[in-house]
Amino acid sequence: MRSLPLLRLTLILIACAALPFGRAAAPATGPSLGLQTWTCRNMNFDQVVAFAVKHGITRLQLIGSHLDPKGSPAESLRKKAILDQHGLTAYTFGVAGTSKDKEENRKLFEFAKLMGIAVIVVEPKDQAEWDNLEALVKEYDIKLAIHNHGTGTVYGDPATIRQILATRDARIGVCLDVGWITAAGFDAAETFRAYGDRVFDIHFKDKVVETSADGKKVPLDTEIGKGAANYTGLFAEIKKSGWSGVMAIETDSKAFAEDPNRLVSEAKAFFASQTAQ
Repeated sequence: MRSLPLLRLTLILIACAALPFGRAAAPATGPSLGLQTWTCRNMNFDQVVAFAVKHGITRLQLIGSHLDPKGSPAESLRKKAILDQHGLTAYTFGVAGTSKDKEENRKLFEFAKLMGIAVIVVEPKDQAEWDNLEALVKEYDIKLAIHNHGTGTVYGDPATIRQILATRDARIGVCLDVGWITAAGFDAAETFRAYGDRVFDIHFKDKVVETSADGKKVPLDTEIGKGAANYTGLFAEIKKSGWSGVMAIETDSKAFAEDPNRLVSEAKAFFASQTAQ
């Protein structure tokens, strides 16, 4: 009879050993770090690849000068092979130009399909474009993310974007540019929360607004985390929501773009400090 407790313990241990390891320690979800290659606009494609490898960033949001959506399929696939060879992914593309001509926009979706790109970042100048863009989203099952710039631009006010999201396919969402939303006078954390599950991408950027000698408001880029953006609140909202998209490092600063190494290194450190909490 004394052997029964030992037998029970043995059976319990065997049962536990049979459980998948994933149940015991499921990996935590959270954002990933990427690179918007506008940051490297003074580099060619091969230099961007080397830069990303050097900094250990594998997710790229490519601009047209690095990967031309109107180029030949052969050239696009050649560059895709180079990305694959170096362990890099073109997870999205943009900010892509769009048109009221549906067949012209179709070329963009065909390009994304060829490259395996799941999200295209756009900023249509004319809201009359949305009907044909939405039709293409449904046809190709490829998402669109609306990018915002600053005050006075088409999507500078989050309310404008929310109106579009309210009436359009759920695969139309947002690329939240944190620097520009801050420069426009909005809180990044509140804006993120108000968009709900429609934030598909984030431009990881920071700005301050200074007043020039003639009284004009001038938005200026800073190192990420050293500007006016509410990153403490934004990362709290990201953690609370379980958002697991990509935050792509970006700068509009000509000075930073001349040599983006320090900006990117500091952005990586800041990202790590925020996501470790």
